[in-house]
Amino acid sequence: MLIKFLEFMSYSEFTTLDKVKKAFSLIIEEDHNLFAQIEGVVLSDYLQQTLKEYLPLATAINTEKARSEFLIAPVLAELRRLANYQVSLFSGTEFDVDQEKGLSGYCDYIISCSKEQYFISVPVVTIVEAKNENIKGGLGQCIAEMVAAQIFNQQEHHPLAEIYGVVSTGTVWKFLILKDDVVFIDSQEYYINQVNIILAIMLLPITTLLS
Repeated sequence: MLIKFLEFMSYSEFTTLDKVKKAFSLIIEEDHNLFAQIEGVVLSDYLQQTLKEYLPLATAINTEKARSEFLIAPVLAELRRLANYQVSLFSGTEFDVDQEKGLSGYCDYIISCSKEQYFISVPVVTIVEAKNENIKGGLGQCIAEMVAAQIFNQQEHHPLAEIYGVVSTGTVWKFLILKDDVVFIDSQEYYINQVNIILAIMLLPITTLLS
């Protein structure tokens, strides 16, 4: 007897912008400077010292894991502090929303505007995709995860007007915003020496929800 198993896609299979655009009938906008007027936040001494120590280490090791642990994770921990610990942060967590659409698998980082830390709760506001050195190669996967967050919030009766996404190598950060079926990819890239601006951008959806 022949048994056929269903094969489902996962986030990692959305390897290009074209693939994710066609899969979810999205409109891609690439020519907007989304955060031109934003002002940076004041960094804690702890983050400044951490980045001073870890930046040379992460770039010397130069693996995705090292950049994620030594650069991205400390920045996201600072974000949680700046949000007065009103958000939850998930790392390497399974986020299965719709397997048939390929919206399943593990996300590098998920930020929810909820203090619940034992499980992912609504509203999910930001998805962070860590890549070694290829920002462009991570855009499709990040967008698929953003679509999943949008659907997850809707299913849990907490829809948001915008879902934020970030593709980061640790030293370079690229932001995206999903509004309905339109994905805005910021025309600018931000570097780790602009971490005060990076954090200010990531605080935007959180501040809106908490105000």
